[in-house]
Amino acid sequence: MLESQLPVLIVLLVMGTVAKVATVRTGGEPGALSRLGPAVLVPDRLQAPTMLACAIGEVVLAAGLLLTTNQLFRWGTVIFFALSTYVLMELRRRRPDVGCGCFGEVSSAPVGRRSIGRTVVLTGMALMSVWAPVPGWMVFAHPSTLMLAGVAVLAVLSPEIEETINRIRYRAPCEQRPGPPESQTLSRLRASSAWRAHRDELTSAEPYDSWRELCWRFFAFRNRTEDDVVFAVYLSGRRPAVRMAVVSTASMPEYTPVSAQH
Repeated sequence: MLESQLPVLIVLLVMGTVAKVATVRTGGEPGALSRLGPAVLVPDRLQAPTMLACAIGEVVLAAGLLLTTNQLFRWGTVIFFALSTYVLMELRRRRPDVGCGCFGEVSSAPVGRRSIGRTVVLTGMALMSVWAPVPGWMVFAHPSTLMLAGVAVLAVLSPEIEETINRIRYRAPCEQRPGPPESQTLSRLRASSAWRAHRDELTSAEPYDSWRELCWRFFAFRNRTEDDVVFAVYLSGRRPAVRMAVVSTASMPEYTPVSAQH
């Protein structure tokens, strides 16, 4: 059953190609490419060419998997998904505010464990398929239980499904949608691992300020050294991303509080 995951790999590679080309062609929302990896890692003038180059690489790999048993395409797919895992981990560490861009603008939610877990699973699928004795086109006509299991796992690990449902329901980008009530967002913050890791450092469990910027709501607290501890909660998804930063008040200009009504 080494060939069971070839159809899954081929379909996802083609979907990634189509979505990236569509995002570049339409331009997406203003500044969309600057919020998507791997385009976010290159200068502005190279963002569209980088995304197109990635799309071309995906469609070439998909064609190779579909039509041949050539090891170049098989190992190329393994390397592609392994590198994707590394890039997503770097994006999560260096730019936690941007999306993976795996499926163009639809993948605009911040990179989380699900997105990284998906590329790890895809790397394993690609590795298993290296020694498949038949090309991908021969497998499409005979789907197996193992293939369906792979599809189910990837569906669970794909935040794009929720984002697509939200877009259909609201038909507006995240930054233009009404956000959840502030109290609900604060509850999500307090349920996060970031909050549990830093709550003992805070002088109060209640934020002294709160505001929204695009798809994020920010909560500001004080710690025992009188520095600002700012948590950011993403406003989309059932398990939204939560980020935290400590800002030294000594290095900041005089601060004017922002009303929590904003």
